Amino acid sequence: MGRTARAALVVIDMLNTYEHEDAEVLVRSVREALPGVGSLLRRARKAGAPVVYVNDNFGRWRSHHGEILEAALAGRYADLVEPVAPDEDALFVVKARHSVFYETPLAYLLGQLGVQRVVLCGQVTEQCVLYSALDAHIRHLDVTVALDAVAHIDAGLAEAALRMMERNMGAELRPSGEITFEEDVPSD
Repeated sequence: MGRTARAALVVIDMLNTYEHEDAEVLVRSVREALPGVGSLLRRARKAGAPVVYVNDNFGRWRSHHGEILEAALAGRYADLVEPVAPDEDALFVVKARHSVFYETPLAYLLGQLGVQRVVLCGQVTEQCVLYSALDAHIRHLDVTVALDAVAHIDAGLAEAALRMMERNMGAELRPSGEITFEEDVPSD
């Protein structure tokens, strides 16, 4: 059996106060995606795979990951944050734009960790997840998108974005329960 690429779970924008336009529509979708995100987190942690939270800083340029988490937990929808909050081993990258790679150290971090495959989950499918998948693809990373662990604002655009990720970027689209993080080791 051949060796599979080392995978990292990338959790996109799940530390959110939901104080923005379209928040109410997004919240409904996040509630549906939450069990899938939680499942991925448990399995990635159990397998010892890197878990990297990449989160918007919401324009708060003096904030760090702890403050972003605290603000999200103090918000109206803390129940959407608490189940997927980072543990003490989680890695954290702050972003300011849609892609998790745009002007962040994520590509360098993944390279240092020997990661060749990213498993994407979080929000928003037709925005940040789509642009992150594209940027991962152009960096020659394999991309897996957890179908039941991504949230959307516009269902039609999200479906189109998933088709684009699969067709144009070679992304693997799978339910979270079918995604593994263990590496296959060649047998002697």
